[in-house]
Amino acid sequence: MGGVTSSMAAKFAFFPPNPPSYKLITDDATGLFLMDPFPHRENVDVLRLPTRRGNEIAAVYVRYPMATTTVLYSHGNAADIGQMYDLFIELSIHLRVNLMGYDYSGYGQSSGKPSEHNTYADIEAAYKCLEENYGTKQEDIILYGQSVGSGPTLDLAIRLPQLRAVVLHSPILSGLRVMYPVKRTYWFDIYKNIDKIPLVRCPVLVIHGTADEVVDCSHGRQLWELCQEKYEPLWLKGGNHCDLELFPEYLRHLKKFITSVEKSPSRRSSSRRSTDRIERPRRSTDCFEAPRKSTDRRERPRKSTDRPEKLRLHEYKFNNMDKLEKFRTSFDQMEKSRRSVDYHEKSRKSIDQQLERARKSTANLFRFHNLKEIEAHYCFISCPAATTTMHFVFILIR
Repeated sequence: MGGVTSSMAAKFAFFPPNPPSYKLITDDATGLFLMDPFPHRENVDVLRLPTRRGNEIAAVYVRYPMATTTVLYSHGNAADIGQMYDLFIELSIHLRVNLMGYDYSGYGQSSGKPSEHNTYADIEAAYKCLEENYGTKQEDIILYGQSVGSGPTLDLAIRLPQLRAVVLHSPILSGLRVMYPVKRTYWFDIYKNIDKIPLVRCPVLVIHGTADEVVDCSHGRQLWELCQEKYEPLWLKGGNHCDLELFPEYLRHLKKFITSVEKSPSRRSSSRRSTDRIERPRRSTDCFEAPRKSTDRRERPRKSTDRPEKLRLHEYKFNNMDKLEKFRTSFDQMEKSRRSVDYHEKSRKSIDQQLERARKSTANLFRFHNLKEIEAHYCFISCPAATTTMHFVFILIR
C-alpha cells in the first residue's frame, strides 16, 4: 500500500521537463562528456554518476579557482541541469565557490523514474562524488535545496554532523502540506521536512518570496522557526516561486551568508568537543555557534614581562632577607644560651668560694671548741628546674 501511495504522490509531485533541455555527448578526442548545446568550458566537468538504487544520473561540476567552499545544488521540480546551467556558472563566479548540480532520476539525461527515495539516492551519489573524486571535506560543503529539492537536501543534512551550512530556497514543509494545511504528519506524506529540520545542526538560511503562489511563504517561515541554528532569513517582498534569483537582494544576501559561514570555526572541532550538545538557535547574521564569553575575559590576566630583571632581583632580596632574619634569630638564641652558661659558671664559682669559707669555719670550730669529733659533711643537690647546682653543708657535733 505504501509503494502504491508513493507512486501516486510521485505523479503529482514530479514534473520533469519533456523533452530534456540538453543532451549528453562524448568527445571523441578526449572521451569526456559534453552538454549539448552548451560550449565546452575548461572549469566545468560533465559527469554520469551511479546511484545505490541502480540508476545513473547526470551532473555538472563547476570549478572556481582557489575556492574552499562547495555548494551541492538540488534544483526545483520542473527543471533540469540544462535549464540551470547558466545560473550555476553565475553563482560560482559571484559567490566564489565550487558548485555541483545534478538531475534527479528520470530528469534530464538521468535514467530511472522520479520518486522520493530515488532523490535521496541521487543526492548521496553526488555527495559521494565530491568526496571521492574531488577530495571535498564534509565541513566545506553547503547544501542548497530549491522547492522540492529541499527534501533530499534536508534528508542528507541530518546525516552529516560536520556539514558547513544549508540553504533552503522556497522550501516545502511536506508534499501533502503544499496542497492541504494539515496539522499532523501522515505516513503516506512525502518529504517530511517539518520533522527533519529540527535535527539539522548547522546554520540554515531560508529564502522565500512573499507572493509565492505555488508554495506559500508560511512554509519557509515555519521551517525557519524550527531551525536549531537560525541565520537571518530573506523574505523577498513580491517574490514568486521561480523568480527570486532576479532580485538584487537574493545574490547579495546569499553572498553575505556564505562569507559568514566561511569565517566561522570549522564544525569538526565543535563536534569533537560535544557530539550530543544541541546549540541554541540564533538570529544573528554574523554568528552561528552557541553564545560564547567575550574573548576579552576568556584568559586570566598575565603578569607583565616588561621588568623581569627587577622582579627577579626583588625575589632574590626577599629570599636573602628571610635567610638573614633566620640567621639572626638563631644567633640570638645561641648568645642567650652562652650567657646562661656563663651565669651558671659564675654561680658555681661563687658557691665553691662559700664552701671553702665553710670549711675554714669548721676548722676554726675544731680549734675553738677543742672538740675531737666534729664531722663536717656537705653534699651537692642538683635542681634541674633551676638549671643550677646548690651546695649544702651539714655540721655534725658528737
